[in-house]
Amino acid sequence: MKLTSFAIFGLYILAVILTFRWVTHQPNKDGIPVPLRNTLSFNEKFFSAFFSGKRASKAFKPADAVGEARKNGMYGLEDSLDAANWKMIVIHGNNDTLTVTLDDLKKMPKTDVIFDFKCIEGWSQVTHWAGVRFSDFAKYYKLGTKSGSKIEDNPSSDWYKYAGLETPNGNYFVGIDMPSMMQPQTILCYEVNGHALPVEDGAPLRLIIPVKYGVKHLKRIGKIVFADLPPHDYWAESGYDYYAGF
Repeated sequence: MKLTSFAIFGLYILAVILTFRWVTHQPNKDGIPVPLRNTLSFNEKFFSAFFSGKRASKAFKPADAVGEARKNGMYGLEDSLDAANWKMIVIHGNNDTLTVTLDDLKKMPKTDVIFDFKCIEGWSQVTHWAGVRFSDFAKYYKLGTKSGSKIEDNPSSDWYKYAGLETPNGNYFVGIDMPSMMQPQTILCYEVNGHALPVEDGAPLRLIIPVKYGVKHLKRIGKIVFADLPPHDYWAESGYDYYAGF
């Protein structure tokens, strides 16, 4: 019996070693071997099938939020900020271009979002942000649909499948599925703890999207595009999960 158990264990270890060697010798796709990338793509399809925009992340009270949000990552913020001349470019449909200022956004209803910000590094903290719901922004400017009409008047089959965001210098970029972008807690954020965003937190405008890990919360938004194919994504192209949701 002991010899049989030892033999089975040995075969198991051999199978693990051979599988590992096989995977690591496969062609790469977006930074990792194809079998691993295919597994991540399957996970995205599986979890997105159960996603509901009506299900909110747990909300907290202002008193629950930390006094200062953790500063983590300066990707795309290498250039000095020219806040007075900052503008966000939105490309929609057949390269139709919209230019939006911070004052334009502040004319829309303001929404506070207090949630448990989660990082793929393993830490989390309750943080307090405020800005414009992305869904309100999309409705106001008639963005996100192929027909060019208001998104709330159209079935999701008329929506573009993804939104892509990048910093003004193009050094950091994310791609996000549209159902997550349209979730009511997703905001184009210009305040933290009741004050204008500091540079380290993504001034003058960043993305806050509670249904995703921190890698998707792009700081200092410079451009937004809509697409049916997944836009390029900084960390996904370095071997991480594209979906990055929970």
